[in-house]
Amino acid sequence: MSQRLQSPSNIWITGASSGIGEAVTKVLVEHGHHVIVTGRRQEALDELKRSGDDKITTARADTTNREDLSAIEGSLESHGSLNMAILNAGTCEYLDVSQYDSSVIENNVVTNVVGTARSLDIALPALRRSVQKGEPATLVIVSSSAWWFPFGRAEGYGASKAALTYFAHALRADLAAEGIDVVVVSPGFVKTPLTDKNDFPMPFLVSAEDAANRIVKGLSKGKREIAFPKRFTWSLKLLGALPQTLIDRMSASMSRQQA
Repeated sequence: MSQRLQSPSNIWITGASSGIGEAVTKVLVEHGHHVIVTGRRQEALDELKRSGDDKITTARADTTNREDLSAIEGSLESHGSLNMAILNAGTCEYLDVSQYDSSVIENNVVTNVVGTARSLDIALPALRRSVQKGEPATLVIVSSSAWWFPFGRAEGYGASKAALTYFAHALRADLAAEGIDVVVVSPGFVKTPLTDKNDFPMPFLVSAEDAANRIVKGLSKGKREIAFPKRFTWSLKLLGALPQTLIDRMSASMSRQQA
């Protein structure tokens, strides 16, 4: 049986100032866990702390910035061993191929992949110390189901999430011998300030609160892959299993409709 979240735990969450990160924080606090919340906006973190009082510690940082992360390293173990790191900070920028700009690709990759990788500079040593004390240690990486099918305009976002999932799976293999679990979370469309900017229909859209409950439930059950909502994720997997020529035609057709 999984030991995850079975007793009060010390958890670090990045990208906690809004959306999924904020919602997951609130669910974890309700379950009696202590959460260190990281985001770029101190005001939003302070407001979140007021909702959880002494069970929330704020640690403002830009996860793409090494100096910011070094400055908050001590906060991760300020309330005991770090039992879980939920690396959720991310962005989504779409590309207008008629005005191609490689900076759109760069922005997605730097925030989603490099920011996650740099967060491990401080999270991994803390998780290793927890293992040495005989405590559970789990690394959670929030990716996306978007990369399972080549959607138009999502070149940068989809590529960054594909890289992030590969990164997580490779880490799972490398860290298995150390006793550190690696979990990949692959949501579909979740209503957040980021998706509120989308100018297209979002099938099977779920609320941030619903997403948070699904994530925490999956973690508590010991799952290593958490993907939701099932109707959307299974649809994408089925589409992704089609012959590549058919996938290409479908993707091109969707792209023309969006244009």
